[in-house]
Amino acid sequence: SRLIAQNPNTVSINACLEVDLYGQISSESIGTRQISGTGGQLDFASGAYLSEGGMSFICCNSSYQDKDGNLRSRIVPTMQPGSIVTVPRSLAHCVVTEYGIADLAGLSTWQRAEALINIAHPQLRDELVAEAQRMNIWRRRHT
Repeated sequence: SRLIAQNPNTVSINACLEVDLYGQISSESIGTRQISGTGGQLDFASGAYLSEGGMSFICCNSSYQDKDGNLRSRIVPTMQPGSIVTVPRSLAHCVVTEYGIADLAGLSTWQRAEALINIAHPQLRDELVAEAQRMNIWRRRHT
């Protein structure tokens, strides 16, 4: 990642399986179910984040349908136990869904949660707000 960061204006675009409200990114597993490998994602995400003028984008659909046809969010309150964090919250830059971009750089915990909720599937946002409130990382008075 240091070599990548030496190049100005580096842009990194990667995919993920889910993002939690703290900004942790999992691109390898959901819980203990391994889906993919690390590859070079952390190197490119951190290199672009640290590059002068660089940007790191982590992209995913906001939701998916489970095997029973239920709509599920890829933006989750917390990672399931056993999930592998591919990109830590301290290196998470921009998360992109079909509903927008959450630029997480420099944001507080509640600001991260709010930014991620704003790009979640509209039908699932209230559930995420309720969970964020239960976790004491977001309150409606912050808006």
